[in-house]
This record gives sequence, structure tokens and C-alpha cells, in this order.
Amino acid sequence: MDFNQLSLQVAEVARRAGQFIHQEAATFDRGRIQHKGLHDMVSYVDQEAEKLLVAGLRELLPEAGFITEEGTTGGSSQATSAGTELTWIIDPLDGTTNFIHGLPIYSVSVALMQGAELVIGVIYEVNQKECFRAVRGGGAFCNEQPIRVSTTQDLNHSLIATGFPYSNFNRIDTYLPILKEFMRRTNGVRRVGSAAIDLAWVAAGRFDGYFEFNINSYDVAAGILLVREAGGHVTQFLHDGDPIFGREVVASNTAVHAEMQEVIGEHWPAHTPA
Repeated sequence: MDFNQLSLQVAEVARRAGQFIHQEAATFDRGRIQHKGLHDMVSYVDQEAEKLLVAGLRELLPEAGFITEEGTTGGSSQATSAGTELTWIIDPLDGTTNFIHGLPIYSVSVALMQGAELVIGVIYEVNQKECFRAVRGGGAFCNEQPIRVSTTQDLNHSLIATGFPYSNFNRIDTYLPILKEFMRRTNGVRRVGSAAIDLAWVAAGRFDGYFEFNINSYDVAAGILLVREAGGHVTQFLHDGDPIFGREVVASNTAVHAEMQEVIGEHWPAHTPA
């Protein structure tokens, strides 16, 4: 299978979903919001964008399974069909809260796994119309221009991103000292509101690192491949475990990775789920 050619087709599907989202943003009615949980919102735009993605991706690979955020395929958001070798992992609108409040930072995220390996990652940033694309072993691109992680060599000169807890506050007293230490030891910490964009911007060298816990596979899968193909490193907080399904992610330009894990490790208990 030619994954590079397929990735170009995936990028076009993501663009179409992004165009739909951009069109709906102009007339969006906040009265049509649904609540999945505490501070966890969804709109008809998320749901319709996911339907567009699923339909387009099924045309490309009818045999593939899905992991989706909004469950439009009828399956679980965290597991795919047993025995399916090819699996799409999609977030139709990463940054829903931004979208609902009119903050123009949100994206479409699509990844493809072959077995346990990520082979395609596409993130389309809707408002800047930036399409980030990566193929396993084929590099990473933004609007078809090659991208690389930053060359920053130490945490003291870095700019990093994170995500704040918004519904699960069980670990907030552990998280806050970590945030405080990163504020002290870096040039700054940013909270953009879209994990997919955070990872894409690490891949593009705009951020030197990113960390977040209680995160889902559909938020990070495409971005993980982008960072790796751009020369970066992605792990769990304290070890090299599975960052796709492990619910915690540290991504960096590689040079600052050990320092980031050291800061997190000063406060984050080992062998404890996020």
C-alpha cells in the first residue's frame, strides 16, 4: 500500500471537513450545544464533521476500522473492531470549546494505524488553513513544505505547551506544582486548547515541547507521528510507554525531553494512571 499517496488523499478529506467547520463557524448558534459531561461540550458541527470524515475515509479504505470521538460509526471511542489491522483514529473538531466561544484555534485530526504502528498523521488547522501531514518513514510537512522540530538545546530557553484539566480534577494538586516549575524554568507555557495543534506546532518548531495528561488517542495520534517524523521524541510522562493510548503525553524536540521528564517526575507518581 502506498501510504504517501493515501496521506495526500486523507489531507483532502480533512480539508473538506475543515471547510465545513469554517463555514459553520460564521453562523454558529451556541444554543445548539450538548454536554457530554462536566465542561465537555459537543455541537452538531463536531458530529457532522465526523460523519464527513468517516464517509470520506471509508471510500479510501473500506476495510479499516475506526476510533472516533463522537461515536458516529456506532463503536467505542477507545477501541476498534477486533482483528482489524487498519484503524482510523479521528477527532473531527479538536478544540471544541475554542470553537464554541469563537476563539479561532481548532483543528481536524486524522491518523491511520497499521496494527500497532502509526503510518499516517494529518492535522488541518482550520483558520490558518495549515495542513500538517506525516507518513511513517517519509517525513513531516506543513502545506507540503518540510518541517522540523526546533533546535533549542535546554529547557531554560524553551517555549512549551500544555493542556489544563477541565473535567477530571483528581490529579490537579499533582499537576499544579509541575506547571509552576515549568513556568519558572522556561521562556513560557502556553495553553492553546487543541492537543492536535500543540503537537503539530512542536513538529513545526514553534513549541519546543508539550505535555498533557488525561488525554485521548484521537487527540494525539496524528500529532505523535508528526513530531516523530519531524525529528522529535514522544513518550509517556516517566517512561517510553505507549503515548497513543496511555492517557499521558510528553513531546519535544528531543534535546529538552529528559529535562521535561525530570520536572514531571519530581511530582508525578510512578505507575499511577492519569
